[in-house]
Amino acid sequence: MDNKYGGIIWTNHAIERLRQRNIQQGDAWATWSRPDRSKYDPSKGVWVYNRVWDNVSIEIVAKQNERKEWLILSVWSSPVYKNSKSTKPQSFWSFILNKIFKK
Repeated sequence: MDNKYGGIIWTNHAIERLRQRNIQQGDAWATWSRPDRSKYDPSKGVWVYNRVWDNVSIEIVAKQNERKEWLILSVWSSPVYKNSKSTKPQSFWSFILNKIFKK
């Protein structure tokens, strides 16, 4: 992992989180550069960028320093459940019963 990947600065914290969470730095960079959504948090002075890749949502926290260079402060991911009835994963027993009795 590179602290200057993609022409932006990645903090040691962000790189550590990429490793801990098994997120590719290229996926995180693409989330920052082409997000599905972004929002500014004025209380912290940061931007939060979000993008969904298949069944994973990646979020990036970033801000610009005094020299207008972008800093990636943190990165995390969470699963995305594409079940239209619920945002929760199906329970094990529901899954088994659906497999047995569903045509």
